[in-house]
Amino acid sequence: MPQYVESAAVSHATAQEFAAATIDEGARRGVSVAVTVVDPSMALVAFVRADGTTPHSTETSRRKANTSASTRRPSGRMRGDFAVALPMGSGNLLTNIRGGFPLSVDGKHLGGLGVAGGTPEQDAEIGAAVLAALGFRSDFD
Repeated sequence: MPQYVESAAVSHATAQEFAAATIDEGARRGVSVAVTVVDPSMALVAFVRADGTTPHSTETSRRKANTSASTRRPSGRMRGDFAVALPMGSGNLLTNIRGGFPLSVDGKHLGGLGVAGGTPEQDAEIGAAVLAALGFRSDFD
């Protein structure tokens, strides 16, 4: 039996790239956003909030990133009872609001990206644009 497990995680430099690119993409679209990048264990790697971002968007971006890091799926895609039970069952660490994306490149799961500040649709569009621009998986349909 192996005595250790090797795992991949988003680097600090890449997380900072995501944060800067997301703030810039939000500004380009006229949306002040908060962006959170976490590793696969939901540990915070980077966070930044644009001037004028609503206060609750800080926590919402973190929960979106956590959700996508944990489930390896974009946030906002769960249906039915599970969509309601997810936040309750996780002590509100996870959410079903759109704007969270798993960070995957070269077949490796590196963590999660969470974007908040606009409508859920705007947040999802901003996140998808940044993923594509930085060469990460962005086709989740």
